[in-house]
Amino acid sequence: MSTFLGMPAPPPRSPYGTGNLRGDRAFPRAAHDELGNEQLRRNLGRATGTIRAKRLNVTGELPDWEALRDAGSAIKTDTMNRLPELLEQLERKVTERGGTVHWARDAAEANAIVARLVRATGSHEVIKVKSMATQETGLNEHLESVGITPYETDLAELIVQLAEDKPSHILVPAIHRNRDEIRQIFLDHIPGVDPDLDNVPAHLAAAARGYLREKFLTTKVAVSGANFGIAETGTLAVVESEGNGRMCLTLPDTLITVMGIEKVLPRYQDLEVFLQLLPRSSTGERMNPYTSLWTGVTPGDGPQDVHLVLLDNGRTAALADAIGRAALNCIRCSACLNVCPVYERTGGHAYGSTYPGPIGAVLTPQLAGMHAAKDDPNSSLPYASSLCGACFDACPVKIDIPSLLVELRHQHTEQTGVTPEKLAMKAAAAVMRRPGLYTAAQKASALGRVAAGRDGTISRLPPPLSGWSDSRDIAAPPRETFRSWFASDEGRATLRAAASEQNSDHTEKNGKQAEQDSDHTEKNGKQAEQDSDHTEKNGKQADRNSDPNEEDAT
Repeated sequence: MSTFLGMPAPPPRSPYGTGNLRGDRAFPRAAHDELGNEQLRRNLGRATGTIRAKRLNVTGELPDWEALRDAGSAIKTDTMNRLPELLEQLERKVTERGGTVHWARDAAEANAIVARLVRATGSHEVIKVKSMATQETGLNEHLESVGITPYETDLAELIVQLAEDKPSHILVPAIHRNRDEIRQIFLDHIPGVDPDLDNVPAHLAAAARGYLREKFLTTKVAVSGANFGIAETGTLAVVESEGNGRMCLTLPDTLITVMGIEKVLPRYQDLEVFLQLLPRSSTGERMNPYTSLWTGVTPGDGPQDVHLVLLDNGRTAALADAIGRAALNCIRCSACLNVCPVYERTGGHAYGSTYPGPIGAVLTPQLAGMHAAKDDPNSSLPYASSLCGACFDACPVKIDIPSLLVELRHQHTEQTGVTPEKLAMKAAAAVMRRPGLYTAAQKASALGRVAAGRDGTISRLPPPLSGWSDSRDIAAPPRETFRSWFASDEGRATLRAAASEQNSDHTEKNGKQAEQDSDHTEKNGKQAEQDSDHTEKNGKQADRNSDPNEEDAT
C-alpha cells in the first residue's frame, strides 16, 4: 500500500475523441454554414415560436410559478452539495429492491457495460427510450459496432436515426426537419410503408407506430435514460409524451437505464416540484401525458432484470468548479433553447455537441473541456451567445447561464497562450501608460476617417480586425481628439460659455430661493400675529372664567 503526498489531481473530463461532446468545427464556422439554410431557419422559427407561446400560457396560470422555480433551484443546489452521499444512498436503495447498479467513469466504460449486459441476454436487438445520456456517450454507434441493433422508439429520435442524422434539440431532436422531409425519410427507410403516404402528422405518426409495434412486442431488452433518480427510495422516473417509453419500460425482460449522476434527487417528495416545472418549461403542457416510475424489480410485473448505469463522464470535473457546477442543475427542459436568438438562427448542429443552445454552450465545455486539443472546437462555445439573458429568465431552476458563459470566457482567456487579442491589449496598456504615446496614437487614429463610408461608419477592417468588422460597423474617428479640442480657441470659448451659463443658472436659482425665503418670513409673521390675537382672546376668556358670578351680579 502506498500513500500519496501532494495536491490531489483534478477530476478527469470526458476523454477526448469519445462520445458526442465535441464537434469537428468551431461554432463560428459551423454557424456560418447553417445560417445559409433558409429552410432550417423557417423550421426553427416556427417550432420555437410555438413552444414559447405555449410555455408562457401555462406558466402564467400558476400564481406560485416563481416560488416553484426557487424551490427547484434550492433542491438542485442542495443535491450538488451532497451528491456523493445521495448517490451511495441511491445505489443502496436500488440494490435493496432487486436492481443492479454499475458505475461508469466515462462514455467508453458506460457503452462497454451496456453492451456486456445486452450480450448476456443473448439478444442482438434493443429498443430505446429517448435518452440524452446515451446520445452523449454514442451508445448507438458502439452497439452497432459489436453487432447489436438499437431501435429508437421516440418519433423524433426515430426520424433522426433513419436519416442517419444528428439531433439538433434537447426535447425535439428532429426540430430541424419539416413534414415533407419526414415523409420522404419514411418512404426511403421504413420497410413496407405505404407509397402513397402523405405529410399529415397523424398519418406520419401512424406509419411510425406500425413500424415500431413489432419491435415493442418482440425485443427482450430495453435501454432508457432517466429524468430523475430518487435517493430516498431508489425510484427512477421517465417522463414522455408518446407512450413509447411506457412500452419500453414495461414489456421487455431486461431494462438497462443510463443516468447522469447529476439527475439524482434527495426525496420522493421533490418530484412534486419538478413534475410541475419540467412539462411546463419543455413542452408547454401542464403535465406529461406519460410519467413512468419504477423501483427495482417487482416480481411478475415488468422487467425482471433491472440495471442502473451511473454515468460520470466529466460531471465530477464540473462539480469541482465552484462556479460552473451550477450547470449540473439542468433538468434538460430545453426552455433556454426556445428563447435563444442564436439557437433559433443556427440550430443545434452548429454546436457540435449532444447539448446545444445556451445550456450546451456551458455544459459541454464543463464536461469535455475546452483545451483537449489544439484549436479545440469547444473553446468557441462560450462565445456562442449574445448574453441577452433570456435563457436565465426562462430556466425553471434559475441557472444563471449568462454569468456562467462569462466565467468560461474568462477561463478560456486565462488558459490560452499568446493570442493576437492578448498582444493587442498589452500594446494598448503600454501606450496608455505613456501620455506622449497616447496623444500621438489619438492623433493617428484620425487617419481612420479615410476608410469611412458616406454614412460615417467603417464597415470593413483588415485582418485580424476583420473578425470584428465582419459583423459590426465602427463609427469613424472624430476629426480631432478631445484633448486637441480642449486646448483650441473653440474649446476654451465653449467652456467659458458653459461656465457663464452655469453661473447665470446659479444666480437665478439663488434669486428664486431668496424670494421663497421672503415669502416664508412673511407667512411666519402673519402666523405670529394670529398667535398674538389668539393669546389675547384666551386672556379675556380667562378673566371671565375667574369670576363666574359677575354677570349674575350685574
